[in-house]
Amino acid sequence: MGRHRSTILFILLALTTALLFFADVLFGSVRLPLDAIFSDEAKYHEIIYNFRLPKAITAVVTGAAISVAGLLMQTLFRNPLAGPYVLGVSSGASLGVALFLMGGALLPAALTESGWGLIISATTGATLILIVVLAASFRIRGSAALLIVGMMFGQIAGSLVTILQNASDPDSLKLFVVWTFGSLSAVSWKYMMVMIPITVIGFAAAFSIQKPLNGLLLGENYAQGLGISVVRTRIVIIIAVALLAGATTAFTGPIAFIGIAVPHIVRGLFRTSDHRVTLYGSSLCGASLLLLCDMATQLPADGYVLPVNAISSLVGAPIILWIIFKHR
Repeated sequence: MGRHRSTILFILLALTTALLFFADVLFGSVRLPLDAIFSDEAKYHEIIYNFRLPKAITAVVTGAAISVAGLLMQTLFRNPLAGPYVLGVSSGASLGVALFLMGGALLPAALTESGWGLIISATTGATLILIVVLAASFRIRGSAALLIVGMMFGQIAGSLVTILQNASDPDSLKLFVVWTFGSLSAVSWKYMMVMIPITVIGFAAAFSIQKPLNGLLLGENYAQGLGISVVRTRIVIIIAVALLAGATTAFTGPIAFIGIAVPHIVRGLFRTSDHRVTLYGSSLCGASLLLLCDMATQLPADGYVLPVNAISSLVGAPIILWIIFKHR
């Protein structure tokens, strides 16, 4: 009965994701007729294939990636409020972007003009934090201590960002603040050809350790008793989260609350913590939720678009509060 229910839920989630995907392509600040998808008119082709379609694909990839990353973090630290950015990946990306925008662009002019400078800076910052946390993971046994190390490096990066903000000119500061709002529309086809392969590797790493993840749910000592290498599993988790959260953050900016809230929604829907279920469920649910948030950003219409973080926070924060009050 449980497996039958899970199958039905997976089918419903997949259908919901598909419907929201097509709705996101059609729905926006500029209203399009239903037959616009199949139209040969140049204006419809430009809007759909060069703007709406990349944005919808980015929402699916990003929503799934940060949701799976959040699930991995909650399992590793056995903390219901752990998210994809607790190891400082987002803070490292923010520091890289802040240095690029507010500390003087040190990259070649060709990269700056092509738009790759921002992405390379964010990726470099996230990668440096990852390397430090990975090095720490070899010396630290407890996951709780590793969590504190990641948070401290995140705080250091955040402090450096604050110093740069205080010393920067208003124009550079505005560019950085806009980046922190999160945006799905900045990812063009050429950027997607880089983002998607990186996230695919991250997904492959996450899905390859389903059994060890289930063992970690019962504690590290129990997992070791089952013959699971806790150190190896922890390293794979960190790498997977860095690829999933780091790549998407570099291209879209940090997306708030989705990575924390979605794993709880999935565990509630499927009534299980089995990663053979929750990993797939988090991918579909995260994609659907971010598509829904993206559609909500278009509500003002008339060419005005809300920041995606404003909507994801309105959706995710109440779920987090409900979790806190439920578990006291």
